[in-house]
Amino acid sequence: MKIPFSHITPLLSKFTFSIYLFFTVITSTCAAPETVFNVREYGAKGDGITLDSNAINNTITTAVKAGGGTVYFPAGTYLSYSIRLESHIALYLDQGAVILGATPSGELGYDMPESAINDTFQDFGHSHWHNSLIWGENLQDISILGPGLIHGKGLSRGGPYKAPVGNKAIALKSCRNVTLKDFTILYGGHFGILATGVDNLTVDNLKIDTNRDGIDIDCCKNVRISNCSVNSPWDDGICLKSSFALGYARPTENVTITNCSVSGFDRGTFYNGTYQRNEGHLVPDKEGPTGRIKFGTESNGGFKNITISNCVFEFCRGLALETVDGGLLEDVTITNITMRDIINSPIFLRLGGRMRAPDGTAVGALRRINISNITVFNTDSRFAVLISGIPNHEIEDVRLNNISIWYRALDSLKTNIQKEVPEFEKDYPEPQKFGVLPVYGFFIRHAKNIELSNINLYLLGKEVRPAIMLTGVRGIKLRNITVPENLKSELLVLKDVSDLSIKDSKPFKEVEIKKLTTKTY
Repeated sequence: MKIPFSHITPLLSKFTFSIYLFFTVITSTCAAPETVFNVREYGAKGDGITLDSNAINNTITTAVKAGGGTVYFPAGTYLSYSIRLESHIALYLDQGAVILGATPSGELGYDMPESAINDTFQDFGHSHWHNSLIWGENLQDISILGPGLIHGKGLSRGGPYKAPVGNKAIALKSCRNVTLKDFTILYGGHFGILATGVDNLTVDNLKIDTNRDGIDIDCCKNVRISNCSVNSPWDDGICLKSSFALGYARPTENVTITNCSVSGFDRGTFYNGTYQRNEGHLVPDKEGPTGRIKFGTESNGGFKNITISNCVFEFCRGLALETVDGGLLEDVTITNITMRDIINSPIFLRLGGRMRAPDGTAVGALRRINISNITVFNTDSRFAVLISGIPNHEIEDVRLNNISIWYRALDSLKTNIQKEVPEFEKDYPEPQKFGVLPVYGFFIRHAKNIELSNINLYLLGKEVRPAIMLTGVRGIKLRNITVPENLKSELLVLKDVSDLSIKDSKPFKEVEIKKLTTKTY
């Protein structure tokens, strides 16, 4: 049977087009630029003995020349000094890959710290970035990804140094569109992560077990921190700051922190899963493990539009919101927090006048704070929930709701309890600086427009102090407050308080006070 030529022609056309398309795709694929750059193919040994810094940086340079891409670390241990990030580059650490910070030897070591724009109003660590294991400046579209490990074994936790010493695991300055995801940092030096002036930053699913600060977010905008676990017994876990390191005051703003845990177990024991608590006596400031989530202390630029939710604190210090260098700390919502075995104040709000800031800077403000749904078990009663402004500078518009706190007893009922609590206007802001407070539950001073509602206080031992003390407070509502009856002392102490309202609270009677008063109940 013969097939008419007119019927064959369309079939040949379709076949010819298919062959043309196939070879076009193959040719295009073969000609496509490389986008994954294996550090081993550029000289890295990954044997934990050979110094791989040059090979890693050469790989990054090659990727940049190709227009960007992923610098890939297969399983192995890559001994390194400073790794210099570039724009449009991702570092990917595969399972089993370790970037190991080398120990400096003579003149061989990390990049030297660059000249500081300003190092007058913050310490050395905040003022330099290049002296780090991984650093980048003025970059965009960068990532560090993958399930591998960054081990800062050769990093220092201090400074300054004249030698080529590194003191940060990751340092980023004036970057944008940054993603840090899935890796682990062990012993990160002065900072596991220092991000200064970084916008559009995502930090997700990190595990950090370090020997000073975990994550420091300084003068950054649009930051998302989620699903991270930070163990930092010797300093803060997740810390928001707004220093003068950029040479001008810039706020940290539009930040969310969610689904994270912070703790103060012995260094390295979170990572190895033993969760030990034996090194408290080694903590540098002698007050026990730090850990925690904190705003400050560097606070020139201030903080605004921040939410913290669904976080866990264990064996560390409590939540701290501090502005002491002239910045505004405002518009903050914190909810769904659980804490256990807290070693100082579970909630600390401090407006101070330390003023590490340019001459003429005014005292800042701390206002519009909402904290709710907090459960704290076995917290130190020496410092209570501590909310303190300074004379003529009040903390304003604070709402605390649905909070339950179990306080452990003083080590001794004969402990040296403060009768008058000093102001410490210009001191470093830390609860223990105030000494053992004359109350165990809430100490609120120099504040206005405060509301405490649905608050339950419990005692895990004997207590001789009142539950609540208000000093220099204008406008405060107590609603549905329950505190243990203490037959040995008053429950509520008022000093220079006006516009006080108490309702639906046990064992308090309903109280309405408009004029200034000093009284005990």
